[in-house]
Amino acid sequence: MKKRWTFGLLVFIVIFGVHPLFGQTLKKARLMVFAAASTTDAVTRICEIFAKREGQRVITAFAASSTLAKQVEYGAPADIFISANLKWMDFLEKKELIVPSSRFNLLRNRIVLIAPVSSPIEHIEMSKNTDLVSMLQGGRLAMGDPDHVPAGIYGEKALDNLGLFSSLKGKIARTKDVRAALALVERGEAPLGLVYQTDAAITSKVKIVGVFPGTSHPPVCYPAAIVQGHETDQARRFILFLKSQQVKVIFKKYGFLIYK
Repeated sequence: MKKRWTFGLLVFIVIFGVHPLFGQTLKKARLMVFAAASTTDAVTRICEIFAKREGQRVITAFAASSTLAKQVEYGAPADIFISANLKWMDFLEKKELIVPSSRFNLLRNRIVLIAPVSSPIEHIEMSKNTDLVSMLQGGRLAMGDPDHVPAGIYGEKALDNLGLFSSLKGKIARTKDVRAALALVERGEAPLGLVYQTDAAITSKVKIVGVFPGTSHPPVCYPAAIVQGHETDQARRFILFLKSQQVKVIFKKYGFLIYK
């Protein structure tokens, strides 16, 4: 177990650029929050408010839910995990790495198609008759890697249900997380991208040109939970804070839908 924890911490340091003296920082910190990349802006703000209210430092780490879940499995010292889909929270629960009683569904989101703001494309009706290949004009569709990134998993399911995914094979720019897909479209390196509605809302460099029917993919659900072995008073207070009206207002500001 010690080797797995050590390996996990080393990978964590490489991925998140944490200083080798990270252990000293942890002694001073009271809470570490691992959250899906798509929640970066909202969760950063929420953690700032919580830290000020509690008088304690809160450390955040944002990446694809799969990356974060694997880090928890390897022993990275997270207290809270917020996933962008049920799959990776289920993964940790099956391994008994979260506190089941603390788990709850926090947010919902939508999958949308985006283009650079300068694109001549204004609207794409997402249906079985949509010819995305022609609209790409030799470019690639930017999206989170469907093999492990939640936004990509939802996106592949939606495209497949519409009968569009097979024609796009070899024409997809697979990214490490949804924010990387957003960046490709922002820079004009991809003519179209598949991201969450909330990602499109944080930048003026892209526009939403299509919305996937809700029936084309499973509901986009963000569960949250305390990591097993980290059920401290601070962690429990943070989970309660996530359920507060104050936090709901912040998430709504960033375009999220509150789970009901």
